[in-house]
Amino acid sequence: MRRSVFVLALILPVAARAQAVDSAAAVDRVFARYATADGPGCAVGVARDGRTLIERAYGMANLEYDVANTPATVFETGSVAKQFTAAALVLLALDGRLSLDDPARKYLPELPDYGVPVTVRQMLNHTSGLRDWGSVAAAAGWPRGTRVHTHAHVLDIVSRQRSLNFPPGSEHDYSNTGYNLGAVIVERVSGEPFAEFTRRRIFEPLGMRHTGWRDDFTRTVKGRSTAYSPRGGDSGGFRLDMPFENVHGQGGLLTTVGDLLRWNEHLARPSEAVGGRALVDSMERQGRLTSGRRIEYALGLYVRSHGGRREVSHSGSTAGYRAFLARYPEQRLSVALLCNRGDANPTALARRVADASLPAAPALHPAFAGMDAESRPAPAEL
Repeated sequence: MRRSVFVLALILPVAARAQAVDSAAAVDRVFARYATADGPGCAVGVARDGRTLIERAYGMANLEYDVANTPATVFETGSVAKQFTAAALVLLALDGRLSLDDPARKYLPELPDYGVPVTVRQMLNHTSGLRDWGSVAAAAGWPRGTRVHTHAHVLDIVSRQRSLNFPPGSEHDYSNTGYNLGAVIVERVSGEPFAEFTRRRIFEPLGMRHTGWRDDFTRTVKGRSTAYSPRGGDSGGFRLDMPFENVHGQGGLLTTVGDLLRWNEHLARPSEAVGGRALVDSMERQGRLTSGRRIEYALGLYVRSHGGRREVSHSGSTAGYRAFLARYPEQRLSVALLCNRGDANPTALARRVADASLPAAPALHPAFAGMDAESRPAPAEL
């Protein structure tokens, strides 16, 4: 019996290493087209139970100086950033300094009185009815990328919108405005810059040493990749496609795949230093419309299913940057993907990585088989 146990102890590590090698080879195949020295690419990280299994990078961080991407390369995350803005507001709520169900005008008197309150929670659920400021700016002749937009511009645009797209809470319509305003609320309630609050309360306690905000696009950032998009036409190649603006909170997070995996580990095993279980439960509480229908969007996170597995995730896109961060709680798996090429499909790529790293999903219980992801039971709402 003891000999059998000894043999099993030898076999299991070998089997685990073989599985890791197989998974790494499968991930390399996913990114084969990006593994070149003449185009930008991606970095990817996979972790299970808080232990990093795979960290890979493909393609170039900078084409002008022939600098390759590495797992430590800093990228911009696009809307993956929204969960950190939501987390900052939840932390203030846990501190007793605000309520997510407060009217936003309590902290943002610049907002017009629409006759019915728009709450902070509705801004984070994308059910506020507030118009996306970028769409309004584009209609006025200043689309994003044509001027250095700031939060002052966002507040000015929002203050001039005398009506909403729909009554608050009645519909779900994705809008960056609520998250830019959320960053402003954090500053006004905490009394410190949004970037400093998140550094002190989130990034530093979790060891996210390479994470910060692009609140000044002119600041130099060590190890940051340059973003590109295909040039198109007969010439081919790539053109620079960088975000030259200072708005953040809806996006603008600079980070690495390793730091994103640390954040996901916190969501899986919450640290009391950063809100504990109360923070995670609040962030994963899906929104409900006034009709009673539950939506997939929670606070900066989508709670849905992929391949029969529960997935907590968000994608991101800013200029030529692309990103996707996902967690599969029941399988204790996290996937972080960051790219610096605008033609990458981060959701599809990251899910292929997840599929390569996960066993086949069990069949759905017959009671749920006919339901769509939105209708299936969700975690308890608090």
